[in-house]
Amino acid sequence: MGERMSIGRDEVLRVARLAELAVREGELDRLVEQMNRIVGYVAQLDQVPAGRIADAFLPGPPAAVLREDVPNPVPLARAPAELAPEFAEGFFLVPRHGAMEDL
Repeated sequence: MGERMSIGRDEVLRVARLAELAVREGELDRLVEQMNRIVGYVAQLDQVPAGRIADAFLPGPPAAVLREDVPNPVPLARAPAELAPEFAEGFFLVPRHGAMEDL
């Protein structure tokens, strides 16, 4: 492994100038520190073994047991007749619309 790269004030100012960003003098030291932390984090990738392929990550259990698919009626908390203003013989009754007069 080589020596760790370090970012200095000049590099941060150069990148800021290329990106057309204004950097205040008081923010410069903080930006240098942040850039060095980022470079250090990326440098950790050199420690990852490149000779083998990692197993694919699959969240959850290796297999899911499914329940038997049996349709059952779902009981309602309230009957439809209790919800509708008008209900007769299993149907919701709605007022006739004016556009339906010709039908």
